[in-house]
Amino acid sequence: MAVEESKENQGAGETARTATDTAGPAGKQRGGKRTRAGIILLAVIAIGLFMGTHWFLRSKTLITTDNAFVEAHIHAISPRVSGTVTAVPVMDNQFVKKGETLVELDPTDYEVRVRSAAADLDMARNETSGDYAQVEAARAAVSHARARLDQAELDLRRGSVLFTKEVIPREQLDRLETARRVTAAQLREAEEGVRKAQAELGLAGTGGKEARVAQREAKLREASLSLSYTRIVAPVDGYVTRKSVETGSTVQAGQPLMAVVALNDTWVTANYKESQLAHMKPGQKVTFTVDAYPSRTFTGRVDSIMAGTGAAFSLLPSENATGNYVKVVQRVPVKIVVDTGSDPRHLLRVGMSVIPTVNTGRKLGEILRDFRPF
Repeated sequence: MAVEESKENQGAGETARTATDTAGPAGKQRGGKRTRAGIILLAVIAIGLFMGTHWFLRSKTLITTDNAFVEAHIHAISPRVSGTVTAVPVMDNQFVKKGETLVELDPTDYEVRVRSAAADLDMARNETSGDYAQVEAARAAVSHARARLDQAELDLRRGSVLFTKEVIPREQLDRLETARRVTAAQLREAEEGVRKAQAELGLAGTGGKEARVAQREAKLREASLSLSYTRIVAPVDGYVTRKSVETGSTVQAGQPLMAVVALNDTWVTANYKESQLAHMKPGQKVTFTVDAYPSRTFTGRVDSIMAGTGAAFSLLPSENATGNYVKVVQRVPVKIVVDTGSDPRHLLRVGMSVIPTVNTGRKLGEILRDFRPF
């Protein structure tokens, strides 16, 4: 019996040692898992704090919007004279350089006008000597009329003396007075003829003697300009678009024919909320992406901020002085100039959607200063 009890005690001790050996590694494993979980939780919290702080500072420093579009100078092409189109050497979306021919009109009518104006100018120059002769003839007529007036006055004085002495009758004296008045009127008429001849030649007033020649030269210049307008050229380097003219068409002055878009001078019009403009200033750097090229980033700078909201300059601006007023956050257009080297291949097209981000360059101290209560 003692031997059996001893064996039982030995078995219980071995069982207890086996249980203790089994519980030790399990407890250590659970403690390690809790430690790792705590470390992971602290790491997640730290990363969350870092990301939250980074996002907060970024939202206060970088201002973005998706209400932005690409714009450029669009030059409308229209003729300055009417005529029939003889050639259109360009196509839609073709790149053209400044001065390159876009449309040609039939120049025949305008060439005839130039020749006619040149002939009129030659005639005006040749007629000058004849006009001088007319002026001299008018002056001679004045001299002749003045001599007749002098003779009539002399005859009247003699007749008056003879009438006083009762040598001639009253009737003859009246005829002498009438003759004097007639010759005086003829003298005035001759003097007016001189002034008229001088005016036609340009010798009177401030116009100068070449007034007629200058007038014909101006008409020749006008005809030459009209002839030059039959060739319509590109005003700038750009791309042809909205072409609506073909060979053989008859066009009128001012009729739109096509447009030339200058893509070497593009900009972005970004409509920012009024609450986003507090720290935006001209000259700040801008980065933006375009929906057409999502993997490419373009750069630019803030050029200017519009003097009013978009609603203020709309065709039908809202009337806020009504009883049904509801406050709506307004948007203010901001012009962003694209850097010259940012788009060397002119990938940007007018009307493309843009997401610009303006870097206001605010420091941490400036951002925290906004949250100080006093």
